Amino acid sequence: MDQSNYSSLHGFILLGFSDHPQLEMILSGVVTIFYLITLVGNTVIILATLLDSHLHTPMYYFLRNLSFLDLCFTTSIIPQMLVNLWGPNLTISYVGCVIQLYVYMWLGSIECLLLAVMSYDRFTAICKPLHYLVIMNPHQCLKMIILVLGISLTNSVVSCTITLNLPRCGNNILDNFLCELPAMIKIACVDTTTVEMSIFALAIVIVLIPLLLILTSYGYIAQSVLRMKSKAGQRKAINTCGSHLTVVCIFYGTIVYMYLLPSNSASKDQGKYLTLFYTIITPSLNPLIYTLRNKDMKDALKKLMRVEHESTEMKRNWKHKRMLM
Repeated sequence: MDQSNYSSLHGFILLGFSDHPQLEMILSGVVTIFYLITLVGNTVIILATLLDSHLHTPMYYFLRNLSFLDLCFTTSIIPQMLVNLWGPNLTISYVGCVIQLYVYMWLGSIECLLLAVMSYDRFTAICKPLHYLVIMNPHQCLKMIILVLGISLTNSVVSCTITLNLPRCGNNILDNFLCELPAMIKIACVDTTTVEMSIFALAIVIVLIPLLLILTSYGYIAQSVLRMKSKAGQRKAINTCGSHLTVVCIFYGTIVYMYLLPSNSASKDQGKYLTLFYTIITPSLNPLIYTLRNKDMKDALKKLMRVEHESTEMKRNWKHKRMLM
């Protein structure tokens, strides 16, 4: 049999944290808890921004997209990870690995670009408030989302395709808990310099350019906030932008450290923990970050809970009346 086709027939082995068996049990519990927090937190944000008419603005439109993205991002990773943590079977089929690789890369790229779009939204709202609703009209917001999806999909298709085309000479053991580009490149049996340089060039477009746009936007925002005479206006701008800036620092900080710094800058296990952090922990923190400092979101959540409570009371009263009939 041709050794280069071995992994295509037998799939891949995800080592994950198998060299720390005691840690696996703890991790499975931690991952499950954070996954549930991600599901509940982001679903609540989506419902709150849909049901509350006061939140039908560009800012919350993008936040709703970010929450939906986080739901998809974690769901593409965690179920397979939990299967590997709970049982002795560490394998993933070739098709499953390929799908996870493309989806993971696509959704990760979307988040990088979406955070940049959200910073432009904040820049327009604070620096050009009189033109905000004209510039960020619904049609323009939709075009931005479609553009983000298209660029991210192109990046995913190009990066993953050139990586999967590398000969592996029968190597099918990935030293990670998911199928991602660095792990796939490491098992190639040829010189990967050209592929790594190509992926690095794409990473500049997807990671560094959006990050530069975010920093530029916040530079102008800082100037506008300092010129504000109203303390209440300053406080509201800082709270709104502070939430987004916190998410940007957490997400981009980890991504830059993982993908753009030299590969020997992080140990094998450290790389796994960093991947675990930005793929599982960060999506669960986003709902907390965006709600704790945002008065509008707090009010929307209270309204959502009140509606749920009233609905429960109505159902209870209806059942009680039926019993009396």
